Amino acid sequence: MPNSLKNVRVVLSHTSHPGNIGAAARAMKTMGLHDLRLVQPKQFPDPAAVAMSSGATDVLDAAVVTDDLATALSGAALVVGCTARRRDLSHTMLSAREMAPLLLAQAANAPVTLVFGTEMSGLTNAELDQCQMLVHIPANPDYSSLNLASAVQILSYELRCAVPELAMPAAAQQELARHDDLELFYKELEQTLVAIGFLNLAAPRRLMTRLRRLFSRALLEKEELNILMGILKLVRHPAQVNVPKDWDIVD
Repeated sequence: MPNSLKNVRVVLSHTSHPGNIGAAARAMKTMGLHDLRLVQPKQFPDPAAVAMSSGATDVLDAAVVTDDLATALSGAALVVGCTARRRDLSHTMLSAREMAPLLLAQAANAPVTLVFGTEMSGLTNAELDQCQMLVHIPANPDYSSLNLASAVQILSYELRCAVPELAMPAAAQQELARHDDLELFYKELEQTLVAIGFLNLAAPRRLMTRLRRLFSRALLEKEELNILMGILKLVRHPAQVNVPKDWDIVD
């Protein structure tokens, strides 16, 4: 696991339902986060937390319970508080996507912390005073209520997506069909459409232009063009084309 994710702490302050703690632990583990801190949870440990963790019991077992937020934040280089609404404060407010690379840049060298408040009212002003930045999850302004564990999941996901080495590897680039070969294909296509009576050269109505645009959008690969050419030749000269048995396309 990259150090940047190892150094990310998730702090849940005064969580009222133990199930939310378990669900948050599950959300963290799926994205590679494991450092969970709990400030005065109403009930913990609790069977409901274990049940909702769906196997992320290692995160729960390692969770640190503290009496105050300051202790949970000790040693953190950057503290970001999660809020559902803009507060009347001077803190920098970032979206989840804007926050992720900034937090990870600091996490490369030192612990950083994401802080979540209670399910009902979020973080208090006193708790926000201990944060250096605020992050919000863009949501429907007419209904921005988001479950605590869901909020943890979204921010954890954004953090993981911001780690370059964890990005999905790019698909291998296949060789595209060459211009000259495409022109031969269009010539063969036109001849085939005339032969089967689909295209009337006396009144073409821009059919070939539209077909060119269609295949241009597809960015045909060399192998794909060979398949299409084989189909056209078989349509026009069925008795003259020896079709290999392995022409069936299997991914």
